[in-house]
Amino acid sequence: MEKLYRGIHKFQESYFKKEEDFFRRLSGKQDPDVLFITCADSRVDPTLVTQSRPGDLFIVRNVGNIIPPHDAIKDKNSVAAALEFAVLVLKVADIIVCGHSNCGAMKVLFQDEKEFRDMPHLREWVALSKIVRSHVEQYYPNTSASLKERIMEKENVLEQLKNLETYPFIAQALEKGVVYLHGWYYDIGAGEVLSFNPVTDSFEKIP
Repeated sequence: MEKLYRGIHKFQESYFKKEEDFFRRLSGKQDPDVLFITCADSRVDPTLVTQSRPGDLFIVRNVGNIIPPHDAIKDKNSVAAALEFAVLVLKVADIIVCGHSNCGAMKVLFQDEKEFRDMPHLREWVALSKIVRSHVEQYYPNTSASLKERIMEKENVLEQLKNLETYPFIAQALEKGVVYLHGWYYDIGAGEVLSFNPVTDSFEKIP
C-alpha cells in the first residue's frame, strides 16, 4: 500500500498540477467514444497500451473479458448495466473486446472443477465461456496444450463479440451503423495488439 500512497502524492504534485485545467473540465462530465471491455488481469492496462487520456475510454474489466449473453444472468448483471450505460447514455461509437496472452480465465476452463470447490463464483462465471473450450477441442484435437490456450484466448474474444449482438439495443445500434464492434488480442510479452479481420478470418497486427 505504501507504494500506492507515494504514487498518489506524486500524481497530485506533478501530473495533476500540470494538467489542472484539463481535470477541471473533465470533472464536469464524461464523453468517451469507446467502450473498452477487457480482462481484470493486473498486467493489462488499456490506457497504457492505447496511450489514452482520462475520459477517452469507458472501461469494463472482469475475469476473462466475458460478456454474458442477454438474459444469461437474470439478476445483477453488472456487464449488461455497463453496456446499457455506454451505448444508450454515453452513445459510444465503438466497442472493443480485448483478450490477452496467458489469460488465467482460459486456463481455468481446462482445469478440473474440483479444483474450484471453494471458488463457486469463479467457476460459474468462467463457465459462461465453456463453449469456447468445446470449439477448440473439436477443431484442434491434436494441438499442444499451450497452443490450445492461445487459440482459446482469441476464440473467446470472438465469442464475446457474438454475445454482444444478443443485446437488442446493441443489435439495433449495429443495424443503424452508429456502433461498431472490434475484437482485439494483446500479446503482453511482445507488446503487440492484434485486431480481428472478418475478411481474412484472422487476428492481424494493427497497421
